[in-house]
Amino acid sequence: MNPAIASLIDLALVEDLGRGDVTSDAVFDADATARGAIVAKQRLVVARLDVAEAVFARVDPRLAFARAVADGDEVDRGAIVATVSGGARALLGAERTALNFLQRLSGIATLTRAFVRAVEGTRARVVDTRKTAPGFRALDKAAVRAGGGGNHRADLASGVLIKDNHVAACGSVAEAVRRARAGAPHSLRVEVEVSTESALDEALAAGAEIVLLDNVSPAQARVLVERTAGRALVEVSGGVRLDTVRAFAEAGVDLVSVGALTHSAPAADLSLEVEVVARR
Repeated sequence: MNPAIASLIDLALVEDLGRGDVTSDAVFDADATARGAIVAKQRLVVARLDVAEAVFARVDPRLAFARAVADGDEVDRGAIVATVSGGARALLGAERTALNFLQRLSGIATLTRAFVRAVEGTRARVVDTRKTAPGFRALDKAAVRAGGGGNHRADLASGVLIKDNHVAACGSVAEAVRRARAGAPHSLRVEVEVSTESALDEALAAGAEIVLLDNVSPAQARVLVERTAGRALVEVSGGVRLDTVRAFAEAGVDLVSVGALTHSAPAADLSLEVEVVARR
């Protein structure tokens, strides 16, 4: 597992289990065993079962975790997504942390799947943004992929994206693009944020390879897509909702970036239901 994710798991366990589990220690004998099932309480898309498994293993490597479905599977309410068995104290001690990861990531995957379905039949691809929970970027973006979406920049070194503050600092779109093309690695495409026809024309004339239509309406997006005339990829972002994403896609854009996938996805409803408690 990615060392950063392993560290995140350790941090989460210290937060919840660092001083012990006084309830489980009091209720269960040291040799008590248990078997539980992680159950979907709603229709959802499953993401990153491996992280939940790693949480249980970190608390007690003897806990046996068995996946019943795969990442990206869409399951109905009542479906068992995994089972876990072993020491009762360890199982219950790891429960909340494992579910916190699984609920967040499955929630992102579930919302992403809804956006992806909304644009089916168009050329548009739904992608995420860098609006992720601190420390969770790799996981949040993996959850987007599990939901059928794509990833935008992983970090600030992954691509050139000239935004309004860059333009303001340089004095013009053309100058910002010129500096980016001169100073950035040749392997990276240059993307420029625009919202007007004049800014679009300037970006294209300067050699921008991707234009980001920021906070425009679907009607405005259609005009700007037609004006681009295939000279660059067209991305739209800003205020895109589930009830409007189809209109943006039908305007002819190539990419729809949606910050809400990672910053506002409701946690999926999953629970651990203990089935058996016994002595070893």
